[in-house]
Amino acid sequence: METSLDVNIANNYKSNSQKIRVITEFWVKQNGYCPNCGDKLCGYENNRPVADFLCKNCKEEFELKSKYSKNIGNKIVDGAYSTMIERIESNNNPNFLFLTYDKANYKITNFLIIPNFYFLPELIEKRKPLSKNARRAGWIGCNILLHEIPESGRIYFVKNCIKIEESIVFKNWRRNSFLKNKKGESKGWILDVMNCIDRIDKEIFYLDDVYKFESFLKEKHPNNNFVKDKIRQQLQLLRNKNIVKFLGNGKYKKVRT
Repeated sequence: METSLDVNIANNYKSNSQKIRVITEFWVKQNGYCPNCGDKLCGYENNRPVADFLCKNCKEEFELKSKYSKNIGNKIVDGAYSTMIERIESNNNPNFLFLTYDKANYKITNFLIIPNFYFLPELIEKRKPLSKNARRAGWIGCNILLHEIPESGRIYFVKNCIKIEESIVFKNWRRNSFLKNKKGESKGWILDVMNCIDRIDKEIFYLDDVYKFESFLKEKHPNNNFVKDKIRQQLQLLRNKNIVKFLGNGKYKKVRT
């Protein structure tokens, strides 16, 4: 995988935003691959409402978001709120590719995918409508709240300028794919507990460390009166899926790849 962007591809474009779109999309076509099956990605026609790329082999769809920055950040600006919510709630919502690059040398700093099965409507933040004086008055965009997505849902191809082996990318995709079969409240509980585990600032943690998030989880799931039981249930599931390792006596370890 080449980690330099070819800026000459966009010599015929004047707008900086167009240049970056062309440069980064060309890079993905040349270097990106499907984490599900390994095939190369093909570009869609321009102005498709959500997806930018398709894997013709397994039919996974991908949307690309790029910016010049060393870090991904907590939010990513996206398109129309209603369109995004509609796609997330559909059966073919896209996977999201995020690319950051160093503007000084146009080197890729991070390139990662967040699988579509990690997304819930509450991860999409509605922006304020455009003012009545704007060209698209009343139009409502959205932000993707990346800080609400568990660390295990961020599958890197390039991380901090270091290329990740393809075998690791495939492994991380497979171990997260159990979420494809989870819906609504069930998926919400899993992701919420995963986020709680991420916020525990140590590799080895105890059940009591997760119990400290009881009030937070109760607030997110007000109709559940057995939060601690639910926490234990999710930890057992995450243990079975190799997201955490059970060490005995209420002790767990985060599984890193």
